[in-house]
Amino acid sequence: MKYPKPSLLVLYGSLATMAFSFTFTLFVHLFISKVDSTLFFLIPIIGAIFVFVVFNLLLKKFVQHRLSLLYRAIQTKTDDKSKTYETESLDSLIENAEKDVQYWQQKQDEEIVKLKEQETFRREFLGNLAHEMKTPVFSIQGYILTLLEGGLEDESINRRFLERASISTDRMVSILEDLDQITKLEIDALKMELKPFDIVKLAYECIETIELKAKDKEIKIQLKNETDVIYVQADRKRIAQVITNLLNNSISYGNQGGKTTISIFTVDELVTIEIADNGIGIDNIHFPRLFERFYRVEKSRNRHEGGTGLGLAIVKHIIDSHQQKIVVKSSLNVGSQFTFSLDKGKIKG
Repeated sequence: MKYPKPSLLVLYGSLATMAFSFTFTLFVHLFISKVDSTLFFLIPIIGAIFVFVVFNLLLKKFVQHRLSLLYRAIQTKTDDKSKTYETESLDSLIENAEKDVQYWQQKQDEEIVKLKEQETFRREFLGNLAHEMKTPVFSIQGYILTLLEGGLEDESINRRFLERASISTDRMVSILEDLDQITKLEIDALKMELKPFDIVKLAYECIETIELKAKDKEIKIQLKNETDVIYVQADRKRIAQVITNLLNNSISYGNQGGKTTISIFTVDELVTIEIADNGIGIDNIHFPRLFERFYRVEKSRNRHEGGTGLGLAIVKHIIDSHQQKIVVKSSLNVGSQFTFSLDKGKIKG
């Protein structure tokens, strides 16, 4: 049910007062004492005007006072509205208050949805972290128990089991280091050292670090660039990590005998880097969560490859720290392409 505006309610009350005054004046005129014809009409009209003005002012003051208390209690940006109360009409005060309530309700609903999403993410993150840590911990536990139960004296297995336990320990350390790095990136504790450097030279260095892994799957890595030297303004160490992580993913999900291509080109004041492969590809349903911590597109295959599940999350945080975006395009059984840009740097010398 929609109620009329406050000013109309006051007007209806004033008209009712005028009707009552007219009736009362008529009663006095007929049964008590004659009333002058001018006063006969003037008294109800003046009474109605008086009631309209007084009640309108009183109601406006009441609403102003109550709204100022409400805005002060809610403590939002709308606190400054008290400054405009004097110039606003009663209807405007009510209408603006209704709009603010709707706005607050919408923001509250958005906050609730966001909190629910964060809670879901927190549960999934803790579950994934526990699963990631459980595998190497159980492996270490198994090796140690075997050694304690007599394997330590057996020279044929003691060194081999210790080496395997060491590999599992290294995996745990890698996961913890990646988590620590993401946390620092999120709170900006990991400062970016932005300096000009040759991105083409860096790409060649990154290719060399994963050359053996690429040879194992007979994957050919090709670098395409406009010129032999392209300078960018960025953190060299972090961008090396980005390119290496993307190349590792490309090889991990690439087909035997496949191909990975790095393309580097300039567009105005930006240098764009694309890393594309002809591997298994990614279904677009995974795109919204692709850069989440521990999110797995293919859980069994990814764990077999031995990654921490944090590579793409780190990549996104590093690119975000450079005030840039990373974009992914992919099709199943066709391949994937990751693209990001960096600010163009000045060539030295």
